[in-house]
Amino acid sequence: MPVEIRSTMPGKVVQVSKKAGDKVLEGEEVLVMEAMKMEMPIFSPTDGVIAAIKVGEGQAVAKDEILVLVE
Repeated sequence: MPVEIRSTMPGKVVQVSKKAGDKVLEGEEVLVMEAMKMEMPIFSPTDGVIAAIKVGEGQAVAKDEILVLVE
């Protein structure tokens, strides 16, 4: 079952660092969000493979929205 990486606050995706199929290590950056003029990197909570990127650069996201799935 994939691990869901969710947004912790509303904001905008400013950079997507990985793509579907990429290997990722626990603690590795998968994307960067901007909220209240501050950039916040989002990290993988586990080792695995990116199953899906659910957002794109420039997209506004709500709190608790699924950003990335890691298998």
